[in-house]
Parts: sequence; C-alpha cells; structure tokens
Amino acid sequence: MDIRHQLGMMLVIAGVVIILAGLGLMFIDRVPMIGRLPGDINIHGRNWSFHFPLVSGIIISIILTVLINLFFRR
Repeated sequence: MDIRHQLGMMLVIAGVVIILAGLGLMFIDRVPMIGRLPGDINIHGRNWSFHFPLVSGIIISIILTVLINLFFRR
C-alpha cells in the first residue's frame, strides 16, 4: 500500500469521526442525564454561572474507551 492510499484512508476516517461528533453535539440535549448527574459542578453567581460536567465527562470517557477497545482491538 502506498502513502497516498494510507493518507486517503486517514482523511476518510477523520471525516467520519467529525461527522459523528457533530451529530452527537446536535442530539446531546435529548439525553436527559448528561450534564445533570450528581458530581457535576454548577456554581451560580449574580451575573455569572460556572458549569463543569465532571461525572458526565468521566462516564462518557469510559463508554468511549470501551467502544474504541471493542472496535480497534488487534
């Protein structure tokens, strides 16, 4: 396999990943618990607010790790 073929495959895979990430961002609001789990940090002031989805990020990371290991295991 030459370098052009490998580069083309990498670009196609990157494009698919970007499309899936975009679709995920569009529909993330329909998942009721993401961002509202116990352990997610919400601080509200008079004119500002701070939101840090700590537990939601950990859960998403675990799910993605399992999926990546299932699909790319050699």
